[in-house]
Amino acid sequence: MRNFINQLFGQSAEEEIPATDFENAVRKSVTVNGRVQGVGFRFFVQQEAKNLRLAGWVKNLSDGSVTMEIQGTPESVEEMMRRVKKGNGVGRVDTFESEDLEPVKGENKFAIVY
Repeated sequence: MRNFINQLFGQSAEEEIPATDFENAVRKSVTVNGRVQGVGFRFFVQQEAKNLRLAGWVKNLSDGSVTMEIQGTPESVEEMMRRVKKGNGVGRVDTFESEDLEPVKGENKFAIVY
């Protein structure tokens, strides 16, 4: 709730987090399909990423899917993927695809990209 109020009154939703130790970081590209647009899914992903201290971004695609890149410790990224698969309780994830990427050095925010 506090994050929602902060956004309403102008505080950034892209709070900086300490950058993950680059040597131990992993990064995943994830795309989900289903009922994932118009149901607060990107905001859900951003909040979960912030809770897990992950960096990256999330974006709606024109085909109705949502794509994201998530970076952090291996354990946190795996937990995030479990949460994304489960969804936000409003939408529905029908398909989930992921692939490994090279980590981005120094990244320390999780953004909603438009």
